[in-house]
Amino acid sequence: MDRNVRTTDDVLALMDGLFAPEADRWTAGGASWWDDFYADRSKEVPFFVDKPDESLDAYLRRGLITPGRALDLGCGPGRNALHLASLGFDVDAVDLSPAAIAWARERADEAGARGIRFQRGDAFALTAAGAALAGPYDLIHDSGCFHHLPPHRRISYLALLERCLAPGGYFTLTCFAAGEGGMGSELPDAELYRAGGLQGGLAYPPEALRRIFSGLTEIELRRMNDEAPASPLFGEPFLWTALFRSAAQR
Repeated sequence: MDRNVRTTDDVLALMDGLFAPEADRWTAGGASWWDDFYADRSKEVPFFVDKPDESLDAYLRRGLITPGRALDLGCGPGRNALHLASLGFDVDAVDLSPAAIAWARERADEAGARGIRFQRGDAFALTAAGAALAGPYDLIHDSGCFHHLPPHRRISYLALLERCLAPGGYFTLTCFAAGEGGMGSELPDAELYRAGGLQGGLAYPPEALRRIFSGLTEIELRRMNDEAPASPLFGEPFLWTALFRSAAQR
């Protein structure tokens, strides 16, 4: 008889198991799915391009964010980590997938990039209290990680921000947008558990993002610009981009 639930982490792990194994994109067990996803680098996947998010570039050019210590969550092939490092940031970049990290390191070597430490593993474990990436970080950037989390893991995500983001630090987010021209599943949270999957990723309306991240100050929340193929920047209008700031004192 299994009666092992005692802590919040036990509850979260139990809820992870409510999803079919092939739906897993967020635990260490999901790494093989992402490895398969990254295996063919020639696929026409928008974020395979070696270009930083137009929003991140804009925040930097406008002086809203200045160089410091940065954490890139779900870094993929490293396009945003490389951009941050090129501008003087000291970057920790994390991804579940060994294939993604290998690609990111290749890009960094080709660019002669310095100041980036690529880490393969579960971001929640790697940033736990006392762990190597516990922070504090002046900037936490997420381009495409958050919308692959099941609803209960928002608790883990907010805890990561709480322990790792420096007072007065910035959090930048790029995620699937609900509504016209958006992308991702708009099923209610409860229905996702009944379906046993995340339908490829969750779409968010703006009011949901504001509610989830209400402990931070919103600076900007908008649809991403649609960048042309010839642009040096990445931008797709089916995504939200957001900039939040933590309180200067806690």
